[in-house]
Amino acid sequence: MITVTENATSKITDLLAENNEPYLRISVRGGGCSGFSYAFDFESQKQEDDFEIDKIVVDCMSMQYLQGATLDFEQKMFESAFKISNPNAKQTCGCGSSFAA
Repeated sequence: MITVTENATSKITDLLAENNEPYLRISVRGGGCSGFSYAFDFESQKQEDDFEIDKIVVDCMSMQYLQGATLDFEQKMFESAFKISNPNAKQTCGCGSSFAA
């Protein structure tokens, strides 16, 4: 399962309200400088095989790469972003948006 921090939960709640959507989808896609990249999309409905964690949905293929990961939201002076700490990542890129499994 994925652990979601309080900061991430709060930001997700705000974003879903602003965009009038019930779910945030997190997925793992091929690409990025390390082989896989994370994607965040708004979703109007969950699929039958989705995992649901609070207001987050994850397809079963992506969940195998995200098992045990932690989702956080970091807000710095000039930048804010979701951050995934993934124990399954053997290597990550400098920007933190892609990984190798």
